[in-house]
Amino acid sequence: QVQLAESGGGLVQPGGSLRLSCKASGSMFRLNAMGWHRQAPGKQRELVATMSSGGYTNTAASVKGRFTISRDNAENTVYLQMNSLKPEDTAVYYCLYRAYYNSGVLANDYWGQGTQVTVSS
Repeated sequence: QVQLAESGGGLVQPGGSLRLSCKASGSMFRLNAMGWHRQAPGKQRELVATMSSGGYTNTAASVKGRFTISRDNAENTVYLQMNSLKPEDTAVYYCLYRAYYNSGVLANDYWGQGTQVTVSS
């Protein structure tokens, strides 16, 4: 079992910045991906950015060049630096820990409770 603790959401003006943090605890998996998805009211949850334990990143086109994902493996923590925020970035941001068996087969997805990001003047 993996538990996720998210922080860093809040209210910012357009053009502003926020940094989200997500710390994982519990039973870690050697093969994993950590990152962020977001969900706006009335919309499907969508990928924002993820980084695998092997260092591969996957970033949504809508945030590429503005958001940067990073990991601190010693702290089991993933960060999302969000710059040049736009009103359309407003959503609940959910941390995801995707665990894989050593064979590469998906084991389980673990989700945080979500943190609200609101971009408004």
